[in-house]
Amino acid sequence: MKRGLLTWLVAFVAVLAFSVAALAKPIVIKFSHVVAVDTPKGKAANYFAKIVKERTHGQVIVKVYPNAMLYGDRAAIEAVQMGTIQMACPATAKFTGWLPEIQLFDLPFLFKNSEHLHKVMDGPVGKKILGLFRRKGLLGLAFWDNGFKVLSNNKHPIVLPKDCKGLKFRIMSSRVLEAQFKALGASPQVLPFSEVYSALEQGVVDGCENPWSNLYTKKFYEVAPYTTETYHGYLGYVLITNAKFWDSLSPKLRKILEGCVRDATAYERKLAEELTKKQRELVLKDPKVKDVVLTPEQREVWRKTLVKIYPKFYKTIGKDLIEEAIKEGKSF
Repeated sequence: MKRGLLTWLVAFVAVLAFSVAALAKPIVIKFSHVVAVDTPKGKAANYFAKIVKERTHGQVIVKVYPNAMLYGDRAAIEAVQMGTIQMACPATAKFTGWLPEIQLFDLPFLFKNSEHLHKVMDGPVGKKILGLFRRKGLLGLAFWDNGFKVLSNNKHPIVLPKDCKGLKFRIMSSRVLEAQFKALGASPQVLPFSEVYSALEQGVVDGCENPWSNLYTKKFYEVAPYTTETYHGYLGYVLITNAKFWDSLSPKLRKILEGCVRDATAYERKLAEELTKKQRELVLKDPKVKDVVLTPEQREVWRKTLVKIYPKFYKTIGKDLIEEAIKEGKSF
């Protein structure tokens, strides 16, 4: 009888604890990003929200705000710092003002393929860079993919670097991207992502660099129909949170959320690869799009032209980080 009573008491306490947790006001994480819902980042943000709710049994609710509904990338970083929102996933180039080391991921032709890229991101180099976010009260949680970039413009086909001469290209604020286009004889113009379509349409810029997902979801190909498959650089994001907020969570909740971050990261990267192929096909279905696929010899001309900018960034990024990233690619 005592054993039965004890079993009943244990069950009652468990139900009571669950009921108390259920009645407690959930922790709300506001997650802001600037891209469309059907991009890899947009889908992964929603997936993250779904699994967080499931695994915390509603104790943590993630509210996702896409398409710069709340903030642009730069304003979102400041909002996370102040604790106005709890998470964001800006492009790596948005952090370069105070974290110059992250420009490593902007260097053209640094990564041979996605496997090389992820080996760097998930290894000592990536972990070191993520650790630097605490300088500004942030916590770098993970790197998310968009993809390798192609060029698009509305003037003429681009086959070799010399074809970029005199063109105005939209860039994110990054010294590396600025140097990259200057090395091509082009004029780099810093513009917010939300203004790119109208800038192309109105002639403020002639072209831009984007992964296929951005070209498709934002319909840039409508106003810049000449595409060139250079795959010269990478565009990715950093999932960030407010360090004090994260540290304030119970160890149990933090562990659950860390698992959700890992799984959402794997999901996002797989999705980015799949969507890149699918959305490339969708863009190229438009009869107005004129696509250039480079030969290996032509791509080598691009590589030799652009890797010349590396020494300019040995000091700001760190020569050791650049060399370590190159070394990680020797097996590919």
